[in-house]
Order: sequence, then structure tokens, then C-alpha cells
Amino acid sequence: MRVLGIDPGLTRCGVGVVEGVPGRPGTMIAYHVVRTEADDDIAHRLLQLDRALAALVAEHQPESVAVERVFAQHNVRTVMGTAQASAVAVLAGARAGLPVQTYTPSEVKAAVTGSGTAGKAQVTAMVTRLLQLDAPPKPADAADALALAICHIWRGGTRARIQAAALAAARKAHQGRVRR
Repeated sequence: MRVLGIDPGLTRCGVGVVEGVPGRPGTMIAYHVVRTEADDDIAHRLLQLDRALAALVAEHQPESVAVERVFAQHNVRTVMGTAQASAVAVLAGARAGLPVQTYTPSEVKAAVTGSGTAGKAQVTAMVTRLLQLDAPPKPADAADALALAICHIWRGGTRARIQAAALAAARKAHQGRVRR
């Protein structure tokens, strides 16, 4: 499975592409950081991010997209920018007809390091080790994007099977009510 992981941000948006199967170390295909200028107009920044993500989806041809879910921070301005970038990232996957899954930072940390409270240095070290890289990916946004892709490869399949089973059960229950 090839996954495009996105660590959304307006100033720096990390993008990592990993290929792999659940339970095995994956292979890093590429990583990028899409940057926009903080003093540019928000509409221009979002458009620049949209175009860059669309180009990366087209270039790397992932089978799915994993995006970090926005979480509450104390700085509302930062949360708003991250939420807007996250929406652009989700849209990039949806526009390409790809399944998109979101993960909380603690889900990603737990998948990659075994601890949902791991620090950035720990995540970067594990990404470097799991993908057998010669050097840690920099900046941290790139390492986080690769961690998202790894998390999706390892957990996304299970999550998708659970959702499919729940949907099948709901359909069966609905059909039973319709026939009565």
C-alpha cells in the first residue's frame, strides 16, 4: 500500500510518502515540505497549498491519504490556520478519489513509538529507524508526515475493516426492518 501522509500547516505542511504492509517496516518513497509565507494573503496561501498537494498526489499516485486531525491548542490563530490547511489536505485526497483517514497526534505517536505521549525527537528517531533512513528527515513536519503514513499503513487497514463490518451489519439490520 502506498500512503501519502500530511502534517497540515499553513507555514510548513509536511508531506511523506511511504509504501508498506501492516506489521512490517515500510519504504520511504519521498518527503516534502510545502511552505507559504506568513505575511501573504490567506486565500493565496491556501491556493498555493492546494496546488502543491494536488501535484504531489498526481506525482506519487498514493492509494490513500492520511492527515493529522486538528486538535485544540491554546493559540486560536494557530488552530485556525492548521484547520484550514487540514481541510485543503483532506480535499486533495477526496478530489483525487482516494480514501482519506485522519489520525490524532497521540494515535500516530502510539503507532510509531508505542507511546501516545512521545516527543517529537522520539517520533523522528523511530521514523528514521523504521524506514531505515541514513539520516533523520528534516524538518520535523516531514518526519511527522512520514509517521502519519506509517500509522495509516499499520492501523488504517484494521480501522477500514472494522468500519466495513459495522456498515455491513447496519445494512443487514436495515434490510431486516424493511422486509417486515
